[in-house]
Amino acid sequence: MAVIASEAVGAEIPQAYPRRAAVVSWIFFDWAAQPYFTLITTFVFAPYFAGFVAPDPERGQALWGFATAAAGLMIALLSPVLGAIADASGRRKPWIAGFGSLLVIGACLMWFGKPGDPSIIAPLLLAYAIASVGVEFATVFNNAMMPTLVPPDRIGRLSGTGWATGYIGGILSLILVLGFLAANPDTGRTLFGLAPLFGLDPVSHQGDRITGPLTGIWFIIFVLPMFLLTPDYPAKRPIREAIREGLSGLKRTLGELPKRKSVATFLLANMIYTDGLVSLFTFGGIYAAGTFGWHTIQIGTFGILLAIAGTFGAWLGGKLDDKLGPKRVIAGSLLILLLALGTILLVDKDSILFVKVAPPAPGGALFSGAAERAYLVLGCLIGAAGGPLQAASRTLLIRLAPKDRIAQYFGLFALTGKVTSFIGPLLIGAITYVTASQKAGMALLVVFFAAGLALLTRVRE
Repeated sequence: MAVIASEAVGAEIPQAYPRRAAVVSWIFFDWAAQPYFTLITTFVFAPYFAGFVAPDPERGQALWGFATAAAGLMIALLSPVLGAIADASGRRKPWIAGFGSLLVIGACLMWFGKPGDPSIIAPLLLAYAIASVGVEFATVFNNAMMPTLVPPDRIGRLSGTGWATGYIGGILSLILVLGFLAANPDTGRTLFGLAPLFGLDPVSHQGDRITGPLTGIWFIIFVLPMFLLTPDYPAKRPIREAIREGLSGLKRTLGELPKRKSVATFLLANMIYTDGLVSLFTFGGIYAAGTFGWHTIQIGTFGILLAIAGTFGAWLGGKLDDKLGPKRVIAGSLLILLLALGTILLVDKDSILFVKVAPPAPGGALFSGAAERAYLVLGCLIGAAGGPLQAASRTLLIRLAPKDRIAQYFGLFALTGKVTSFIGPLLIGAITYVTASQKAGMALLVVFFAAGLALLTRVRE
């Protein structure tokens, strides 16, 4: 157990840090949680819901957006309170266990989302919202453990390693689903040409639906090392006192922000472009399903390629960060995202940038259409830009925030990344619903990235 100094200079500073095994076990939380974002919210279950559970892809995208927005609103309302509890009360693991249970329960209930059953839509969206709240709040308390694990000058490296580990876990979970569980309804074979394991029925999309229970089981197995080997903060004060003290500290920090204009401007920019990035990843698979009629294998393969591009982009972005500075890396990433997104909006099943191309042949090879390949390249650009955008944002915060209160500002950084996370999905859902156009809903994201870039230009390192 890490030894904690008592109220040293107004902050609690670990005097000793746990063994390497404890740190590695903490990192595996990202590995445990990432399949929820990879399998459920992006590449497998969300497109399946839009394409086969909802009445049509447009209404499916709208309904998924509304459910995402509802969960995001609850996260936004409760994040300040729970963040204050994490800082002031001490113990994190009981909260991680409680919210992790919500993730497991909500994810497992997704198995019952049978195709073409209107009666299951509302319960399925409720299960998705519950699981989303669970995984986000479990992540909040898990992140709050970071200052007790490594010295302050290694927190960024620890965070980056967890991020990369999560990417790899997401890739492997996708390979598992595509190669062994989810089959093409037409051929009855998985991406590896195999019959699905456990006799999963391709016609009723059991391979898509199994991603829910798989996500829950995966989380339970891989989060166990953290519970067993990573030391928790010792309990410091009763919960009521912790809430009162934590919120008081948060209020003081927020009151100082107007005096720290660059920090405040950067946090606002981060809030806006993070909302856009989360929305883009949430709806990218759904948009592809509606535009090209992609099924699980195509979308999942697309997801694997995006994750690989993201891993490479994060590595290259770290190199450029050292040479050019984080602000330039963030600006470059936002420009790439704007270019790729703007081009995607001009790609359709039978056209690229207003030039007619042959549509994909029915039953043809994977990504046989020219427009599909163009979407694939543009998606990889988005994946490659998303990693350095998030990594360099953490680096820039370290340069801007007061050195003696870096942990508190990282908490505020996490809060701004979540507090408006419901706005993007809500607006995309609403615009898609009103216009009956997926393209119109996705076009909104251009505004998010452009506004974030405009604010970033006013930040001074």
